[in-house]
Amino acid sequence: MDLTLIWKALLIGVVEGLTEFLPVSSTGHIILAEEVLDFQGPPGKVFEIVIQLGAILAVCLLYRAKIWTTAKGVLERDKQATRFTVAILVAFLPAVIIGVAAHKYIKSVLFSPWVVAISLIVGGIAILVIERFAQRPRIKSLDEVDLKTALYVGLCQCVAMIPGVSRSGATIMGARIFRVDRATAAEFSFFLAMPTMLGATVYDLYKNWSSLSWDHGGVIALGFLAAFFSALLVVRAFVAFISRHGFTVFAWYRIAVGALALTLLLMH
Repeated sequence: MDLTLIWKALLIGVVEGLTEFLPVSSTGHIILAEEVLDFQGPPGKVFEIVIQLGAILAVCLLYRAKIWTTAKGVLERDKQATRFTVAILVAFLPAVIIGVAAHKYIKSVLFSPWVVAISLIVGGIAILVIERFAQRPRIKSLDEVDLKTALYVGLCQCVAMIPGVSRSGATIMGARIFRVDRATAAEFSFFLAMPTMLGATVYDLYKNWSSLSWDHGGVIALGFLAAFFSALLVVRAFVAFISRHGFTVFAWYRIAVGALALTLLLMH
């Protein structure tokens, strides 16, 4: 196995795991990383699909207790568990409708380093504005998220279909606009990520099945493990950090990376 290919796969897997649940756009970082590293993975985007799955499974493992109690509560017809489940489904629905309708256009037209760089900068500015003018929170736990707020957050998630916007950034900032506190906004975003990302992964596999190649199974496995373990490390730390310090640092990071990417693209 090519050592250069191994370290590139590990690095991109780590980038996926570290950025998937932060408001900085994992897809944008992957596109830029693959461009900078000149990474050529297996055909059919199987590498990108599998490392994303690694990040999803990490957050499922971290929140397994909440998943279990919610599933058990739904089966036992517990009102609180049922309401939370319906809220997640309501938030998930817009992405299903718009994602299926616009999938081909998004993948063929918008997956560009230029789009990513501009989206990173615009998204960073948006975070600064929202953080500056956010009102006092009215929702301070996952069980308090009502269906109206869930739908608004779900609509915000659709904006993240543009690479560089960030799914977690769009949903967290959307929740902040509708007066959800920082930690709850982040955790609701994590739970919304589970059906959204699993659905997107399954749909990508379906659409690319004929062109998928598993020839580099070892490289794919390394990327998966790197994404899984790096996501495990970052999620809990992220919630603790934003509860104390907010999202401003991520906004400035986005602006800096976007500006650097634009500079490199102009020089290329």
